[in-house]
Amino acid sequence: MTLDAWLTLAVVIGVLVALAATRIGPDLVLMGGLTLLMLAGVVTPAEALTGFASPALVTVGVLYVVVSGVTETGAAHALAQRFLGRPTSERRALSRLLPWVSGLSAFLNNTPVVAMLVPVVQDWGRRHGLAPSRLLIPLSYAAILGGGCTLIGASTNLVVSGLAATEPAAPAIGFFEIAWVGLPALLLGTAYLILFAPRLLPARGSPISGAESPKEYAVEMLVSADGALAGRSIEEAGLRNLPGLYLAEIERNGDILAAVGPLERLQSGDRLIFVGCVASVADLYKIRGLTPAPDQVFKLSGPRHDRVLAEAVVSFESPFVGRTLRAARFRTRYQAVVIAVTRGGKRLPGKVGDIVTAAGDTLLIEARPAFLERYRDSRDFLLVSPRDGVSPPRHERGGIALMILLGMVLAAAAAGAPMLLAALVAAGLMLITRCTSPGKARRQIDWPVLITIGAAIGLGQALEQSGAAQAIAEAWIGLAGGGPWMALLAIYLLTNLMTEMITNNAAAVLMFSIAKAAAAGLEVSFTPFVFVIMMAASASFATPIGYQTNLMVYGPGGYRFSDYLRIGVPLNLLVAASTVTIAPLIWPF
Repeated sequence: MTLDAWLTLAVVIGVLVALAATRIGPDLVLMGGLTLLMLAGVVTPAEALTGFASPALVTVGVLYVVVSGVTETGAAHALAQRFLGRPTSERRALSRLLPWVSGLSAFLNNTPVVAMLVPVVQDWGRRHGLAPSRLLIPLSYAAILGGGCTLIGASTNLVVSGLAATEPAAPAIGFFEIAWVGLPALLLGTAYLILFAPRLLPARGSPISGAESPKEYAVEMLVSADGALAGRSIEEAGLRNLPGLYLAEIERNGDILAAVGPLERLQSGDRLIFVGCVASVADLYKIRGLTPAPDQVFKLSGPRHDRVLAEAVVSFESPFVGRTLRAARFRTRYQAVVIAVTRGGKRLPGKVGDIVTAAGDTLLIEARPAFLERYRDSRDFLLVSPRDGVSPPRHERGGIALMILLGMVLAAAAAGAPMLLAALVAAGLMLITRCTSPGKARRQIDWPVLITIGAAIGLGQALEQSGAAQAIAEAWIGLAGGGPWMALLAIYLLTNLMTEMITNNAAAVLMFSIAKAAAAGLEVSFTPFVFVIMMAASASFATPIGYQTNLMVYGPGGYRFSDYLRIGVPLNLLVAASTVTIAPLIWPF
């Protein structure tokens, strides 16, 4: 190998060690490695930054805007309730989640599936007491496994199919033909994840952590007349066993129903009193069919979806100390409405407007964003803090958001439109139809993920251009010996190793020519090698940088590099054994 190749290999190994041994963000680590290669002259700045102009990276960024529309309208929450249900354990949760994800990924690009489901799964897990860190890596892996069942399930399948179409020795590949090896891998992988993910993955980012505020609020919500919840039981409406929140009582036509059972049917106009912490109280805003009981909420200027929730601590100098909020005309004075009040960490009973406030009370407030800036330094409050990411969803536009999402899916999967084009049109429609706002869409974008993907592509470019990838491939094949089975296994393992270090499509293209030479040298059929490359180039489970969906869940799940190694290496070996065993039986040497 040349000096540039050795230097590139050393930097890549250093990046992997830094990811495994430190808690430095992957975006900083990968950009640091890429910067070293630029300084050493291995790649030019233009070549190093090629990844940031990659259609794959731009597609991921645009999809965050689409996801913003789906989440801001409450459509994501509705999807989770309908399809994911209310599991009672992590294994039951995985048994509900994984088949649904892999089924979608068989016909859709993995990236939009994971981009759409990450916030859904986070919210779903938190609501049912499940740690997101035990759900998000399996989400990514299920998407990868599902993509190995059809020709359009992963971009790598299409790349290899295109290469095979130009080779007389390679077969024409049918739409479902890869399922001969992909479906067994999917079944084995799903069973493995359901059985072992709860054991091998850490419980980080638990839904109601010890760091959560100990303040307990009592919040009144009304069952609206839109029919979303009226006539459904407490359990059917998903209002039972909410994490950090419980339904204390129902007020109906002046009567109080205490100790409400799960089979109690809701009626339009019911006043529900919930008790819990502020994070869980905010979840009530996402449930279609519930509206805040204080009628003052609907007298504020401006649409509700433009408002935020905030906590404010009453100071000794507040003009409403010793008076009820109604008598103090709180809404008129501050252009904000108090949803709930807590004192000394304990909830205060009674209607919010009738509570006599005292210094030190904490108010849960719905207001326009301007309230935060205007009163952050006011003497009326000791502290004003926003509840980030919490605003009333635009339920009336949920159907529009789902139609836009479905149109994007059909355009990419059925009409053959480029994924980037379909995503750009969908994102534009989300903004035009006001399913989301430009500000909320910008906040939805996970910039560290995009930086990590761009830098990873740049490192892969350096491995290719320096010749390091080619040299490793040829040396590895030489160690495999002369048997076709061993050569097939060597091709799989090396393709898998390459896709962990460079992009999956680059790994597939690089290994295609090497595998063709190996098959010709052994005088055996090239067909099983083609399908092995298709599977190995996508089945990247051992590192976060091997596949972009793994990177997309890295931050939201609070993962470390070692988490991927712990659960991913056995899955890599399981899929390798299945694929290498079955491929020659279906397509003989």
